[in-house]
Amino acid sequence: MAKPITGEYAPVHETYISKVGEGDIIEILKSQQESTYAFFKNRPTHKATYAYAEGKWTVKQVLGHMIDTERIMTYRALRIARNDATPLPGFEQDDYVANSRHNDFDLMDMAEEFKLLRQVNLYFFKSLNNEEKQRAGLASNYSVTVNALLYIIAGHEAHHLQILKERY
Repeated sequence: MAKPITGEYAPVHETYISKVGEGDIIEILKSQQESTYAFFKNRPTHKATYAYAEGKWTVKQVLGHMIDTERIMTYRALRIARNDATPLPGFEQDDYVANSRHNDFDLMDMAEEFKLLRQVNLYFFKSLNNEEKQRAGLASNYSVTVNALLYIIAGHEAHHLQILKERY
């Protein structure tokens, strides 16, 4: 299935979708699973609570945010794929991070959690047919397709890894 076009997602998600290359989105997500896992497994543990500036998230908080966001976007995809027309609320990422205890967790355990979460989600993503991927629902007051949500997951991950590589 092709990359989503404008109108299939909220304008704020253009940043993420633009970071995803061409190709099968399932294969992209599968590839990211391994590369992201390796990235975090190879991080020095003494830098896990490092933040590049005052008020910025630590490495652990960024990974925790990536995990939380993948859960939320996958839940949205499930609801929409199943033709649930209930509007889905947004979430405030800064509140989620502030109310998490990500800095208390072991970075290697978090990397494993990410890998396993993606593995489980891939089974769901692979089960979707083209009709289900094209279904649209309302999330955060914007229409979004299931296909766009898959690209948002991949692009969100790419976005945060780019920041980690550049600033951490």
